[in-house]
Amino acid sequence: MHEMNVTEKARQMGIDLSPQEPGYLNMCIRTGQQLLTSGHVSDLRGVLGRDLTVEQGYRAARDCAEKILRSVHQTHGTLDGLRVVRVLGCVYSAPDFTDQHLVINGASDLFHELFGKDGDGYHARSALGFAALPTGAAVEVEAVFDIKETSSSPTS
Repeated sequence: MHEMNVTEKARQMGIDLSPQEPGYLNMCIRTGQQLLTSGHVSDLRGVLGRDLTVEQGYRAARDCAEKILRSVHQTHGTLDGLRVVRVLGCVYSAPDFTDQHLVINGASDLFHELFGKDGDGYHARSALGFAALPTGAAVEVEAVFDIKETSSSPTS
């Protein structure tokens, strides 16, 4: 039986991997054996702990992670042969909001689902609260991926 690779699995989960127009910043850059992403913001706007619930924030963080995967796929040509190394999650937070970690689980859980919680998806992470985020986005997430030696990455 054919075992699904990460790229196939992402597509089956409905994650958009179609090419994007280049923007003002490089959304994912390769350096050595790593892929570093810019911060990807959620479509959802608002403040966690004031306008938005943790559940809404969780979905917004997952949205950010999906956008990251799209940028990584565009730069690297595949999601296969990667290891999620580090995730930084930024949450537009009310002053007394302390559940940033539960919000950013939306991104972490997606990476665990795709890459394996006990394998290549098991990453280091920071989840931080901010007084504001660009454009009023509820969540912004960035990530670092290792390109594993065993992967045969497509040539540019």
